[in-house]
Amino acid sequence: MPADLTPSTKPPLSVRLRSDWLRGILRVDLIRHHTLIGLVQHWAEDDAREDVITQLDALAEAVASPREGEVDALTEAVEDAAAMDTAEIEISLADAVRLRDELDVVIVRLSRFNPQQLRPAVASLPERRTA
Repeated sequence: MPADLTPSTKPPLSVRLRSDWLRGILRVDLIRHHTLIGLVQHWAEDDAREDVITQLDALAEAVASPREGEVDALTEAVEDAAAMDTAEIEISLADAVRLRDELDVVIVRLSRFNPQQLRPAVASLPERRTA
């Protein structure tokens, strides 16, 4: 399959197709940045650092041989120990419109084998104005 034919003008915040065109990919680099900053903000405090390290060690052990739900629970424990915020960012109107356009392309290509699935969702969208 060909690669994505519509590369984003802003790859760190973008929506594109996987190379096999069977899934879409949402890329939000700023969330990873905020995650790392959140993780290390407490690093200067000895007690907090030890708690984060303890939780990271427990998560590392669980990843080696995961049991149902264990990795998710331990990931949350790391987030709690590091007092991390929700993984979300604010976007401008310009980025929202660009992401919508990128997502529209991805949706059309993903629905190529099942176009009936596309119709109800598109029918419920407000009509777009073009300038």
